Amino acid sequence: MAISPAMRAVLRVLTGLTLAFLYAPLLVIALYAFNTQRTQVWPIPGLTLDWFGKAFHNPGVRDALLTSVKAGLGATAIAIVLGSLAAMAVARYRFFGREAVSFLVILPIALPGIVTGMALNATFREVLEPFGIGLGLFTVIVGHATFCIVVIYNNVVARLRRTSRSFEEASADLGATGWQTFRHITLPAMRSALVAGALLAFALSFDEVIVTTFTAGGSQTLPIWILTNLSRPNQLPIVNVVGVLVIALSIVPVWFAHRLTRDEAVSVPAA
Repeated sequence: MAISPAMRAVLRVLTGLTLAFLYAPLLVIALYAFNTQRTQVWPIPGLTLDWFGKAFHNPGVRDALLTSVKAGLGATAIAIVLGSLAAMAVARYRFFGREAVSFLVILPIALPGIVTGMALNATFREVLEPFGIGLGLFTVIVGHATFCIVVIYNNVVARLRRTSRSFEEASADLGATGWQTFRHITLPAMRSALVAGALLAFALSFDEVIVTTFTAGGSQTLPIWILTNLSRPNQLPIVNVVGVLVIALSIVPVWFAHRLTRDEAVSVPAA
């Protein structure tokens, strides 16, 4: 469709305004991370890298970062197993209640985080704590996995629905076992969807605050550390640096997931 020069200019302006609306606040935080003063004033009086060194040597930041990485990896691992199994069941088999199962699997991503957090907190404290399962890293991983499963499920089920079953049927006709068919046919077909879903799931887990607040107990992830120290004036410059770190660590997996899904879409011919 041909677009007039005037309409092209309008679209460029609107696109620029949209990007500015989305990313200008992030740019402000990034600039404050280099601020020479502890107080946030505008315009910034000067730039320095001192706060990055102090943030790097802050034991609270390092411990919180390690906890966030552990929680993200654990939640992603659980999500890969459960999400891919659910996706294979829904996409490859017909059974009573299949649509209900699909709805229930994706429901947690739509529920308010505070409701999920309250439910998990009550379950862990009242039901599982008498059995020795208290609030901590494990409960954070389980809490994050509840919504990370949805990301894996959506990616894998979409890929499997676009992949013909004829290859799997041909593999079975040639005498391959179910495991051999899965290893050589099904898994390669959904591999990029799994990787992209895992990257997105890790990014979601790494940034999660609300569910973590209800399930962390004595553990402290990086977003919780930011929330705790945000009101402390002496810690504000370090908090800004940590905020920039969270932004960077969130961009990387999302960018890779975007590249994987985009490249896959380009490589798949139209039906």
